[in-house]
Amino acid sequence: MTANLIFDKTVKGQEEIATRKHGLPSRLRSLLVLVDGKTAVEDLVKKVAGLGLNEESIAELLEQEFIALHGDGMPAPPAPAAAVTPAAPIPAAASAASAAAGPATAILPEGETQFQALYHFYTTTIKSTLGLRGFALQLKVERCGNIADFKALRQPYVDAVLKSKGAEMARSLGDRLDHLLSLS
Repeated sequence: MTANLIFDKTVKGQEEIATRKHGLPSRLRSLLVLVDGKTAVEDLVKKVAGLGLNEESIAELLEQEFIALHGDGMPAPPAPAAAVTPAAPIPAAASAASAAAGPATAILPEGETQFQALYHFYTTTIKSTLGLRGFALQLKVERCGNIADFKALRQPYVDAVLKSKGAEMARSLGDRLDHLLSLS
């Protein structure tokens, strides 16, 4: 297996994370959670080496169809949007214009649902602000099956960001999260 390959979860892999339907062993499940369609095999192996996992573990996930080569017949990940990236706040004028224009979904990226936008927001910001300290929180995000589940994660998420990055970052990300949660 080439170390530069990038894998992403298949529908079966996403289903396993959300429901544990396929009974994947917990060590392999931990590896599956880290597969994100952006990280090369070499980097994944470095992250999980302490768990006794290696390229053979990735091959096992591939054989069992929990992962596939990124872009290999899988749906494309949602495009990054200014409304959900940690570096770009939502301009007040854009928010007001969107609210006046009609349905709240008008500010979501084209083709992206509120659920997808929330999932993308959580996964992107947990990774960028909390790093490995956000692993347990990321597992909770992966188990979310509806908007209410994401709402229930709001306070633990804001508390973790507050502890890690301070009040200003927690307030900023909390405000953006509240905006996404209010779209329903």
